[in-house]
Amino acid sequence: MYRALVWKVLLGILPPHHESHAQVMMYRKEQYCDVLHALHVVRFVSDATPQVEVYLRMYQLESGKLPRSPSFPLEPEDEVFLAIAKAVEEMVEDSVDCYWIIRCFVNQLNNKYRESLPQLPKAFEQYLNLEDSRLLSHLKTCSALSRLPYDLWFKRCFAGCLPESSLQRVWDKVVSGSCKILVFVAVEILLTFKIKVMALNNAEKITKFLENIPQDSSDAIVSKAIDLWHKHCGTPVHSA
Repeated sequence: MYRALVWKVLLGILPPHHESHAQVMMYRKEQYCDVLHALHVVRFVSDATPQVEVYLRMYQLESGKLPRSPSFPLEPEDEVFLAIAKAVEEMVEDSVDCYWIIRCFVNQLNNKYRESLPQLPKAFEQYLNLEDSRLLSHLKTCSALSRLPYDLWFKRCFAGCLPESSLQRVWDKVVSGSCKILVFVAVEILLTFKIKVMALNNAEKITKFLENIPQDSSDAIVSKAIDLWHKHCGTPVHSA
């Protein structure tokens, strides 16, 4: 019930003091409206522009990265933004809240976790070896280890991989200071679908399967991943 509010405080959109929330959100809304108006004036967006693309253009304008034309091809980082934006849009109803959460979540990935995220594939290998060395050996034998969907897992933080109901439980940890939870979700996906993965002996097939895992077991995967996270990292305030 309070997830969006807690995320806004943790991401610095709102101050901790409740008395200031209404006034600060008024400023946030004004800024949102000003940026949106500017994009309409320069004809970068229209009423027909999909909402997630509007959020991307607003973010680009605010960060000084707006291309010269809307028809320019998207950069890989723009695709990551859109994937995260689509997921947040399913979780948060209010468009102002939605934009600010996307903006600050992406900034957290690009700034706070900038050095940690590239280390996650190595950590994934380490923890998978501890949990199931035979499964890791199979991935290496198939030359699949370097071709796993790391961008989907660690850059997009599973946006587009897990349904939003499961995803928000993972992002609770990311928002509150731990990107390492992403490693344990990836490990648990492999453990959950071990029989299927072991039956595939081709790197391309393994990657394709992992990019489109069945959605019905995602809640169990996240619960087990959180247990794994506690098992290997203890229960610190922030397991970064």
